[in-house]
Amino acid sequence: MEIIVTETYEEMSIRGAEIVSDLIKEKTSSGSQCTLGLATGSTPLGLYRNLIRMNRSGVIDFSVVRTFNLDEYLGLDPSDERSYHSFMRKHLFDHINIRAENIHIPEGCSPDPLKTCRKYEETIREAGGVDLQLLGMGGNGHIGFNEPGSGFDSLTRVVELAPRTIEDNSRFFDSPEEVPEKAVTMGISTILRARRILFLVNGEAKARALSEALYGPVTEELPASALRNHPRVTLICDRRAMPGVR
Repeated sequence: MEIIVTETYEEMSIRGAEIVSDLIKEKTSSGSQCTLGLATGSTPLGLYRNLIRMNRSGVIDFSVVRTFNLDEYLGLDPSDERSYHSFMRKHLFDHINIRAENIHIPEGCSPDPLKTCRKYEETIREAGGVDLQLLGMGGNGHIGFNEPGSGFDSLTRVVELAPRTIEDNSRFFDSPEEVPEKAVTMGISTILRARRILFLVNGEAKARALSEALYGPVTEELPASALRNHPRVTLICDRRAMPGVR
């Protein structure tokens, strides 16, 4: 695992956006379509702002990019402003020249969630897999919505959210009671199939989980530790998330 420690969140976001931008330009120059796995939450917002700037200035072209998001709340319609469909439109898709047919986000309101999950896996495979998967991490070490105890062999599925995750995400809702208790998420095995992973972590609230993920046992009780089983992970974190590194 390549580890890059930055002084600030802003620097972390710039470094991450440069990695994504370089991959898009590399794939574009070779005539290939770039497939990105995207994440939601507060961590990637700075990266998305930088990608928007790069797109508007002509540095990168999103018309040749295909995306797959990690997860979505179960029961929220895409038009709901609290859904991850709305989140992605607000913070990225509405501001770049990506084609609507190239955007893929798990469906939270499907009448048959199990069928939808199987179809999502098939669509990723039909696309040739994910070139680069962007990840953040929850305070309990979850990646996507794969909570502690998630199997490393898990695929896209419906999961129950841990109380800490519900509490952490309540800032996006009027109250913790409004946060859905279930979600659809790519599984850990799905995530690890990406050819490259860009792992962003910031803030001292994540420091303990990050330390355990990097240096503790590789265990399903800490989902992020599974990233040590992947051959090409780049971790970018600010110094607050890894205070012991000089």
